[in-house]
Amino acid sequence: MRNLTMLMDYYELTMSNGYFVKGHKDKVVVFDMFYRRNPDNGGFVVAAGLEQLIDYIQDMHFTTEDIEYLRSKGQFSEEFLQYLADFKFTGTIDAVPEGTICYPNTPMVTVTAPVIEAQLIETMLLLTINFQSLIATKASRICRAAGDAGSVVMEFGARRAHGADAAILGARAAYIGGVGATATTIADEMFGVPATGTMAHSWIQFFDTEYEAFKTYAEVYPDNCTLLIDTYDILKSGAVNAIRVAKEVLEPMGKRLKGVRIDSGDLAYFSKKLRKMFDAEGMEDCKIVVSNSIDEFLIKSLQKQGAKIDSYGVGERMITSKSDPVFGGVYKLVAVKDDEGQFVPKIKISENVEKITNPGRKKLWRIFSKETGYGLADLLTFYDEEVDVSKPYPYVDPVKPWKKMRFENVDVKEMQVTIFKDGELVYKKPTLEEIRAYVSDQLTNQVWEEEQRYENPHTHYVDLSKKLYEAKAGMLEKEY
Repeated sequence: MRNLTMLMDYYELTMSNGYFVKGHKDKVVVFDMFYRRNPDNGGFVVAAGLEQLIDYIQDMHFTTEDIEYLRSKGQFSEEFLQYLADFKFTGTIDAVPEGTICYPNTPMVTVTAPVIEAQLIETMLLLTINFQSLIATKASRICRAAGDAGSVVMEFGARRAHGADAAILGARAAYIGGVGATATTIADEMFGVPATGTMAHSWIQFFDTEYEAFKTYAEVYPDNCTLLIDTYDILKSGAVNAIRVAKEVLEPMGKRLKGVRIDSGDLAYFSKKLRKMFDAEGMEDCKIVVSNSIDEFLIKSLQKQGAKIDSYGVGERMITSKSDPVFGGVYKLVAVKDDEGQFVPKIKISENVEKITNPGRKKLWRIFSKETGYGLADLLTFYDEEVDVSKPYPYVDPVKPWKKMRFENVDVKEMQVTIFKDGELVYKKPTLEEIRAYVSDQLTNQVWEEEQRYENPHTHYVDLSKKLYEAKAGMLEKEY
């Protein structure tokens, strides 16, 4: 395993050295990782990347070479360098489990730790959660669009990903989001994301004729034969030769042609023409697979045009989340533990209202309708507050604080779980299949269809307890 400890912004180290030199290394703080806006103006985010954060924390150590490099910079005290040489994370991390449906301004990860430890993990925490959550969310959008017509999505993005790690972890995140398979072999080897693939145009071009290329492939892979039919002419050559191979090679063996793929042209037009051709030959079970710059918007357009597509191979627009390629997760200090052991709330104030943080050590709760089981809102409280919904529970809508609001006839669930406790991993990591199933269950049973719309989705409310709201309001009135 690579040692990625030094994958951090340089100012994490300069701040940490400053804390150390000034005697603050044991001061415990609380940081929240959250985001402010859903990608693609969607209704929610699918949380992903927690497993890689866990791996990073567990393996975090500074090597002799790291220490020598930092010494060469001439900015760090020898005592601080020795501290790094003996470094081990000793803090507590709470987080929403991977696959959790999340909403803006709710903490996805909360770190309670000595300030240097909390500071040093910031970059990698944001990197892992931001990237994989972005791709899992984009994959969910694409898969939900395809699923409306019963189609399957495969991830084809490695060659357009922003580097090797993006290809591998992007395939993992896409599987969490709902894709059925990946073309990236190592993602199967490392994480169990089912790898799939057939041929490229080069296979067709290698042989003297298209028919010979198809025939050879069918002879080698008779049980799983899908043919790429757009190398020369989709209807006059590719489809004709595919039918011929199905009849002359596969059927005499008792096998069926699994499918054909097209990677160019008018996908709606050709898919409808192909469906008619194959059905006329008794090949109703032959699947039509398409690729070529697919995303949820194109899928919806193809469906409106009556396209006959069974499966989509989605590459660059999913692995890069091309339509909205930045997930704006941030990591903000929200509390500092004082000498009496109390967590003193801290707030960041900004000219931009959306950048004002929710102060204090908090808990995140989700409120569910007892009648439907669907999530009604999220609720933030201070860490020592309990939410008793056996009777009407008063809360504050921060957008409309003057309204008298109460939750009634609801169930409540605390959303974060403890991952590390005093530096020790206390969380059993779920399998990738379990994470994927968790996403599907929430979208089916807990998330309103109105929140899953692609255009103008319903806004999921994030409310504050009265105690938290009043504390925040008081801090906003304070002169700093």
